[in-house]
Formats: sequence, structure tokens, C-alpha cells
Amino acid sequence: MFTSEQIATFSELEFSLYNYIINHLDKVIYMRIRDLANETHVSTTTILRFCKKLECDGFSEFKIKLKMYLKQQAGKPELSDGESAVHEFFERTLTQHYQQKVVEIAKVIAKAKHVVFIGVGSSGILAEYGSRYFSGLKKFALYIKDPFLPIHAQYLENSITIVLSVSGESGGTLSQVNQFKQEGSVIVSITNRADSSIAKISDYNLSYYVSQEFLGKTNVTTQIPVIYLLERLAKTTYQEMHT
Repeated sequence: MFTSEQIATFSELEFSLYNYIINHLDKVIYMRIRDLANETHVSTTTILRFCKKLECDGFSEFKIKLKMYLKQQAGKPELSDGESAVHEFFERTLTQHYQQKVVEIAKVIAKAKHVVFIGVGSSGILAEYGSRYFSGLKKFALYIKDPFLPIHAQYLENSITIVLSVSGESGGTLSQVNQFKQEGSVIVSITNRADSSIAKISDYNLSYYVSQEFLGKTNVTTQIPVIYLLERLAKTTYQEMHT
């Protein structure tokens, strides 16, 4: 309903108006502009200016948008149980071609001096898990969840970077991958789609193609395929290191 860009333009009076509306949403949708002005101790002109900043022609349109927002918030989104997506993923990954690709990547990882995992948000949490799992199988690995962490070339010498991203389009991660690639690190990406930007600039990509799900703006797509691929890669790498 309120974007950060819109909020940044509010005056002191408009902030007090905003705070009142946020705390009395169910009440405001039934109020007249004069009633709201009396409750918030601002002029009707201030309210109309406030509405215009929210791209509304007047207070009536603002109330309509507010009602639509409340209706949307009250609606319960339907989320899948994830079973069908995971089942389809395993059907695809159990093909000989996909498994050969995992072995090919594992051979490259086995020869590297160390592995760097990167990701942000839930992918950052899985990057931490991946580094711990690889380390447990005697492959030195570390993780980076801060896309703005300064990294120098000597740290990436003879390294493999495994980047995790559901969309494959995260700006911070994409910039970091570009930097690592320029510094000479081999890039392995695990993304939901093979046609994403991060996948395309990677040396190797494993994509899992499951339906993305969102709760509001939060990506709640299942991460089971990523966990499987991380563990499969780690175990295959361990085997390659001991053959």
C-alpha cells in the first residue's frame, strides 16, 4: 500500500497522518475526510496532498485502494505442499545426463584448493550449510552471505565458487559473481532456471526447475532440491578426491 519511495517524500504532518492510518486501517475506510482531519489534527488540504503522493486523485480513491489492500491482506494464499514439485525434480535429476553433469562438476571441485559458497537471504543460509557439509567431507570450504564483502584476488586463487540463487537475478549476487569470475574463480551456480543471468555467466550450472511461490514479496519456493544437490555434489567430490 505504501512504498518506501512514497514514504520518503512525507512531511512531518504527513508522517503523523500515515501513522494514524496504519494503526486504524479498519476505521479509516469508513471515515469522511473531515472526520480524519479532526482525528489527526491536520487540514483536509494536507490529507488531499497526502493522497496525491500515493497516486490517488482524492480521498475517495484512497479509501478504495485501502479497502482493496485490506481485502488482499485478509485473503489466505494457497501454497502447495511441495511434494509434487520435489517429485518432478527427482524424476529429472535421476537421468543419466544430469548425474554425469554432477560428476563432471565434482571432478573440478575435487581439484580446487578451496570452495567458496555465496548467496543472500535463504540462499545465504544454504550457502552456510553447503560450506559446513563440504568441510565435513574434508574439502575446505567457507561461505559469504554479504554481497558487499571486499574480496581480493589472492583469496580466490585455484578456487571454486558455488553460487546459490533461486531467481538467478539477484543484483548483489550477480555483481559478486562477476567479480569472482574476473578474479579467476571457476563459477558453479545452482539456480531454479538455466536461462537466468547468473546461470548464463557461470562455468557450470545445475538448475532444478520448480514452481516459484511467494507469500507477499517473500520467496517461499521449496529449497529441498538445493539441499539435495549440495549433498550430492559434496559426496561425489569426496569420492573423486579418494579415487
